[in-house]
Amino acid sequence: MKTNYLIVSVSLLLAFSSCSTDNWQLLFNGENLEGWTQINGEAKYFVENGEIVGETLLGSPNSFLCTEKNYSDFILEFDVLLEAPVNSGVQIRSESLGDYNNGRVHGYQIEIDPLERRWTAGIYDEARRGWLYNLERNPRGKEAFRMGEWNHFRVEAVGNSIRTWVNDIQCACLVDDMTASGFIGLQVHNISKKDQEGQKIRWKNIRIMTEDLESHRLQPDPEVPEISYLKNILTDREIKEGWKLLWDGETTAGWRGAKIEHFPEEGWEIKDGVLTVLESGGGESENGGDIITDKTFGNFILKLDFSITEGANSGIKYFVDPELNKGPGSAIGCEFQILDNKNHPDAKMGTAGNRTLGSLYDIITAQASTDKLNGYMFNGIGTWNRAMIVVDGCNVKHFLNNIKVVEYERCSQNWKDMVANSKYKDWPDFGEAKEGYILLQDHGNTVSFKNIKILELK
Repeated sequence: MKTNYLIVSVSLLLAFSSCSTDNWQLLFNGENLEGWTQINGEAKYFVENGEIVGETLLGSPNSFLCTEKNYSDFILEFDVLLEAPVNSGVQIRSESLGDYNNGRVHGYQIEIDPLERRWTAGIYDEARRGWLYNLERNPRGKEAFRMGEWNHFRVEAVGNSIRTWVNDIQCACLVDDMTASGFIGLQVHNISKKDQEGQKIRWKNIRIMTEDLESHRLQPDPEVPEISYLKNILTDREIKEGWKLLWDGETTAGWRGAKIEHFPEEGWEIKDGVLTVLESGGGESENGGDIITDKTFGNFILKLDFSITEGANSGIKYFVDPELNKGPGSAIGCEFQILDNKNHPDAKMGTAGNRTLGSLYDIITAQASTDKLNGYMFNGIGTWNRAMIVVDGCNVKHFLNNIKVVEYERCSQNWKDMVANSKYKDWPDFGEAKEGYILLQDHGNTVSFKNIKILELK
């Protein structure tokens, strides 16, 4: 009986293994580059020991070895070895179009990152929006990639969801709907130094699954943050977690003027799912005025996307008490500064840069946790950037494009000392309220907002 049971068990195991591998298709035959074509740069690609090898070339722009076939929904697996610390990546759902940047490859890139920041398997939007999902909020994911060794990658692109794993550790959980289909491409990044020439990236075991995906998807790690760029829409996960839209994308519901009982009749515009405060000469609350939420909030996570015009100034305030300042100017509250640091004079005022983008205005200067990240904080004028404010009791954090730039404890003597040295020194117990309104500031410059959502914490 034991022998028969063993035979049946082995047979079932073999049958299951056969079934689970039948859905995979090899994208690389191990012998030549049939089914692939090179686009953009002139870096070298060749086959060696059953591997695709990409080799850096000085003077060449980014090079991409791309599948001749496009893919929409799929599960992709591949192994990568970086022999030297050279940046690379794998494009998915990507395109090269004659009417877009002279055919430059653009689209989602699964990053292969040997730098100190360790953002491997984060998601970069090549030649388009830049970083969509870095790994600053996923410390375990940052440790997954091993330099100088073979690393196993898995990418699940199903509908508007893109999830990544490296060596069985989940790294990214992105929700985005900009591009639904495109080719897969192996990147050799451009180099700027002669001693970087000839560095190699090796790929092998490249395979894809395009059918019966749901039954093969891995269970996502609930500790890995989901980052969504859907326009004024909550994801299923956000709904389950308790997130609410603070703005519905269409009406003024839930908002009113900070110093009036209704939404301003001028100075603000709603169009195509975007809420915009209009240009009026740079004065503080002199046109439509600030707007605030109808209700107050205590402990919460607030997320929103903003886009600024050249020279613009605005802000996101929290713990706002509209009764504190009935006169001219903005309502009073803690402020996540929104500013064009390069072109607005406020960036050079205050103390040590504490009026710059992302700062706790006039109190704490925005600064990434690592100097290496400072260049990745702002996406630029006219592009969308993400602000996140986390209030958990006395602890408060500011994030800019998913990088923490401010953290403070507001229930401390140090907090009182910082306030005493700021423009808020004359407001009793500033920033210590248990709850308050959330405010979007009218500072007389054109600034747009969307995807305004909140999760109230217990």
